[in-house]
Amino acid sequence: MNDAFFAAGKEWELGPDWLGQRCGAKTRKGTPCQNPAMKGKARCRNHGGKSTGAQTAAGLAKLSALHWKHGRCTKAAKAETKRRAQIGREIRSELRDIERDAIASGTLAKDWRDQFK
Repeated sequence: MNDAFFAAGKEWELGPDWLGQRCGAKTRKGTPCQNPAMKGKARCRNHGGKSTGAQTAAGLAKLSALHWKHGRCTKAAKAETKRRAQIGREIRSELRDIERDAIASGTLAKDWRDQFK
């Protein structure tokens, strides 16, 4: 604000007692930003409230590439993990059945695991 603003008799409308929503972003000083938040946004114009995001296809593709971290949490990766876990459970179940049958028929000693300790 310059002197002409105050000379015209106008008070600063965003003073310390202003009740509107503040930005609250962490400033370089480490304190919360006291600027008013942009209308419909949570931050002021200095801290990203004025940003509209990527608009072009190239910009959207670049943004998507920047947000790609490692690919472990994609739907396809999660589905593959579940599929592999299910296969592992089935294999372990079959091995337990084979072991049970071998012990029942007498071809495998009941304490066969103790041999490998």
